[in-house]
Amino acid sequence: MKIASWNVNSLRVRVEHVSDWLQANSPDLLCLQELKMVDEDFPIDVFSELGYHSQFTGQKTYNGVAILSKEPLTNVVIDMPDFDDPMRRYIAADCPLANGETLRIVNVYVPNGQALDSDKFQYKRAWFAKLQAAMKNSLSANPNTVLVGDFNITPSNLDVHDPKRWEGKIHCSDIERLMLQKLMSEGLYDTYRHFNADGDQFSWWDYRGAGYRANEGLRIDLVLSSSAMLNKAIASSIDESPRKLERPSDHTPVIAEYN
Repeated sequence: MKIASWNVNSLRVRVEHVSDWLQANSPDLLCLQELKMVDEDFPIDVFSELGYHSQFTGQKTYNGVAILSKEPLTNVVIDMPDFDDPMRRYIAADCPLANGETLRIVNVYVPNGQALDSDKFQYKRAWFAKLQAAMKNSLSANPNTVLVGDFNITPSNLDVHDPKRWEGKIHCSDIERLMLQKLMSEGLYDTYRHFNADGDQFSWWDYRGAGYRANEGLRIDLVLSSSAMLNKAIASSIDESPRKLERPSDHTPVIAEYN
């Protein structure tokens, strides 16, 4: 089973990139973030023709998340439990596994936070606390759980091109990393890092200043597996090829494979 996560930074602009990538890689599940479109504009037919079911929740101009799946999804939830928030940042669903069990797939677009002394950062902290509570319940209800998305947090300095330059800044602060550690302490594991011990491999590069060509990136897009799913995991990778296309997203797909 192949699960991928990709912040496409406008599905309207990148729909051909996504379609081409689906055909080339054939993931069982592709989770998208930053759709930047209302539900009525979601290209269901494009993905249906490729053999994918679509579950999504969007809004105009900002945010929006979706799950594309080869198998029909059930028990779909599009609001963060116990959190009154109009922003479309959370979607979760059940997906059947080949062994007859069920996978709970959760796809998130974590708030950026802007700066540590901003109101937006307080929103990020509140949002993340609710995500931790939701994942605690999800893991209790279904040991086969995978949480993916754009977390806007680097797990460690290994995930930063220049730790000194980013020290104490948004995405790389101690407080954000502690938030992520507390979330993972509920029983989640960084699937990519489980298979890849080296740094200098990133999932996001700034459009400004030739960030990609200089490999000045951050690894902020994650696939977090429950213990049961980590035991099934056989590989995890980052596919940089879409970042090299014309008019690319500033993010690129991260992938985990399970037996």
